[in-house]
Amino acid sequence: MTTPPRPVRRLDPILVDRIAAGEVVERPASAVKELVENAIDAGARSIEVTIEGGGRRLIRVVDDGAGMSADDLALAVERHATSKLPGGDLTRIDTLGFRGEALPSIGAVARLTLTSRTAEAGTGSTLTVDAGVKGEVRPAPSARGTRIEVTDLFSATPARLKFLKSDRAETAAIGDILRRLAVAQPGIRLVLRPESGAPQVFPAETEVGPAATLRRLTAVFGPDFGANALALEMAREGFALTGHIGLPSYHRGAANQIHFTVNGRPVRDRLLLGAVRGAYADTMSSDRHPVLGLAILCDPSLVDVNVHPAKTEVRFRDPGLIRGLIVSAIHETLRQAGLRGATTGASRTLEALRPAGLQVNGAASAYPGPAPGPPRGLPSCAAPAGYRPSPSAAPAFAGLAEGPQARFDHGFAPPSADLRVEAEPVLAEAEAHPLGAARAQLHETYIVAQTADGLVLVDQHAAHERLVYERLKRERARGGIARQGLLIPDVVELPPDDAERLVAAAPDLDRLGLTLEAFGTGAVLVREVPAALANASIRNLVTDILDALAESGLEDESPDGTDAGGGPLGRRLDAILSRMSCHGSIRAGRRLRPEEMNALLREMEATPLAGTCNHGRPTFVELKLHDIERLFGRR
Repeated sequence: MTTPPRPVRRLDPILVDRIAAGEVVERPASAVKELVENAIDAGARSIEVTIEGGGRRLIRVVDDGAGMSADDLALAVERHATSKLPGGDLTRIDTLGFRGEALPSIGAVARLTLTSRTAEAGTGSTLTVDAGVKGEVRPAPSARGTRIEVTDLFSATPARLKFLKSDRAETAAIGDILRRLAVAQPGIRLVLRPESGAPQVFPAETEVGPAATLRRLTAVFGPDFGANALALEMAREGFALTGHIGLPSYHRGAANQIHFTVNGRPVRDRLLLGAVRGAYADTMSSDRHPVLGLAILCDPSLVDVNVHPAKTEVRFRDPGLIRGLIVSAIHETLRQAGLRGATTGASRTLEALRPAGLQVNGAASAYPGPAPGPPRGLPSCAAPAGYRPSPSAAPAFAGLAEGPQARFDHGFAPPSADLRVEAEPVLAEAEAHPLGAARAQLHETYIVAQTADGLVLVDQHAAHERLVYERLKRERARGGIARQGLLIPDVVELPPDDAERLVAAAPDLDRLGLTLEAFGTGAVLVREVPAALANASIRNLVTDILDALAESGLEDESPDGTDAGGGPLGRRLDAILSRMSCHGSIRAGRRLRPEEMNALLREMEATPLAGTCNHGRPTFVELKLHDIERLFGRR
């Protein structure tokens, strides 16, 4: 049975508004975003947001902006009514809102009350829209600015309520919206007052410049960001990029701390996020994310902000230019920073070393009895020669993974800490270096260096891997990687598909110093390797290159031979070099002489990005003297 055709009819205006609300107001956070952006466009310098029930029961936004007259108030709740397109030119949008849909859409699915007054008016005006039904404009007492209350959100569309999350989750989403707006507008005071808990307050920055921006970013990201941030500034072909980026060793497990603004508008754009990931690719693990706040300024005609109802995505006229600008700016900023590690590394180290339950600075201890120490009557920091606490008196330090070492007698394993450097005089000049002077090697893996005001613990393999990688990149950029021919070419047997993949990539691998050719079915013949990898296992090197080829798709790149490192081919070649550099690095378990350790420290200080290895792991941890004193309860 067929359904008879129905006549075309015009939808009821209230139903139209409710359909539109589904695009503009997805959840309480969407309503807050629209209302706060309206307040910013009205010139507000202080905006307060109060919510109840995660925004379902109440959203109140109060601002001190220009306000609206009674006539404007009546028109503001009509569809497609706005004051933000005076010339009607959609190619030059310089405000956060412009569609004229927010207020009527919210009023269609909730009870919306607006109260506003301009600076010239003696009294204010108020208007209520209840589930799409517009009331009359009436006089009302009001301070200069606008006060908007939204109650019973989605009461007119109960089905939407079923898709909302818990009050806590909705409150968190609103908080994220306010933080993104706080990053975009440091000159505006923003306050979020939730139903429970302390309010979030972002004071207005009265100054303009990098220092004020950093203060606002620190207020949003947390107090550690300021000490781990680098100022960034670069301009190119009509675009200016400014802001602050976090050190590679200061990272998060999610990408929610990456903030971009375009002409003052907070955006979450895949192009921008992809550029950031590419810029940090060889300094941060793939499952970690940087912390940064960057602002892009350009002529409004160079960017289209009218591509999404929520206005969170943008489209640039030249996306390649923007991506290149972001990657170049971050690379250059990180390189100019020199050797810097995150300050949070010391805190993590102290937490790892501190015995379980032990708290210093007068706090309680979990030890069942008095801590072991010298006999009664002696100072707490001194013990008689030859004094040793009995084994039964020594507590178990949960923060130290290893138990006591075996005695150094014949027949026992050699000590895991190599203290031969103690025989070398430690010069004051060496201690003045950022990484100090090498004093010992622990477990033939970690170098202990003494600085003028503390100590540094260096992972010798991770550090040298970065040094080899940067050296190979420099050689490639100069036109050719130094190579060494094998006296006897090495035959590596592989599955046929893998061998074919290597042979197909042979011209590009030759640019990296690795010369190979087909050797029958399922094998390749390696004739030359990079000189820095002369002592590496050829088979392991080839296997790692295969993995890098599978990840990067190098064989799919057009071999024009013109990419010097900045384009897609250059980045993929660098990914291959990153894998290769691991094989030319000092391995964990190799004992180093004092001069080798100090040479490694000096080269680290002269090498950009040496604070992390190619995979994003830290290469060193620094403990200041006051950190060590805290560890032992002296502070």
